[in-house]
Amino acid sequence: MKVFISVDMEGITGLTDPEDVLTDGADYQRGRVFMTQDANAAILGAFDAGATEVLVNDSHWVMRNILLEQLDPRAKLIKGFHKPMCMVQGLDESYDAAVFIGYHACAGTEGGVLAHTLLGKEIHNVLLNDEPIGEARLNALMAGHFGVPVVFVAGDTAACAEAKKIVGNDLTTYAVKDGIDMFTATCLHPEVTKKGIREGVRHALKGKKRKPYKMKGPYRFGIEWNTTTIASTCAYIPGVKKVNSRTSEFTTGNLPEAMGLIFAELMLGLQAGQKKIYG
Repeated sequence: MKVFISVDMEGITGLTDPEDVLTDGADYQRGRVFMTQDANAAILGAFDAGATEVLVNDSHWVMRNILLEQLDPRAKLIKGFHKPMCMVQGLDESYDAAVFIGYHACAGTEGGVLAHTLLGKEIHNVLLNDEPIGEARLNALMAGHFGVPVVFVAGDTAACAEAKKIVGNDLTTYAVKDGIDMFTATCLHPEVTKKGIREGVRHALKGKKRKPYKMKGPYRFGIEWNTTTIASTCAYIPGVKKVNSRTSEFTTGNLPEAMGLIFAELMLGLQAGQKKIYG
């Protein structure tokens, strides 16, 4: 059994503030340790369930966060930022299940700890066929393209609720913290969450076989940016158009192509967002 694990950081045990998850943050190095511990708990649960191969994809920000020397040596790790499939880099048809660790809720979610979608500053919303879409749904959809079901999600309470709404109410989830505000949460102790994640992953992989999350195309993806300049810049990408002052959009029937276009837009958005501009 091959298991793919995507690990984000905002939904990791005990992390509630940008200082915990950004590379120049006061507590970022401590956050990396917690992130690695949560990843290890998922790896242990996968091997407890009979996994023969586990691939971990570092899916947060610069994607060089997990401490390789502290990671379970039975797992392989993909690290580095330039990945066309972004948070699901390395996933393909050969995998039996996908696990999401450290996930957060969609931008604008009430009580979602560090809630955002893809970029916290530059992006107001990502839309799929005019509906807001968060990272859990986007990545579950990409996994579904390869016929791989998402079987377990860990993060804050809001992220777990969002995942159940997308994949199914019977999805196995584990909440490591309960959001009070975007930067505040009631947190469980790391020893408690390590056990909870491990047991949750083992239970999910040994439980009933889940169906991949799929929806029919074509897929119309929109990104609502925080400035008109970013939307205009993204419209230079072939196939991407500016549909209003701050929103770029494209339509495709190919999900990997969609992820590649989204990644290209993120790169342009980050670059254009460095300017000291208004509007």
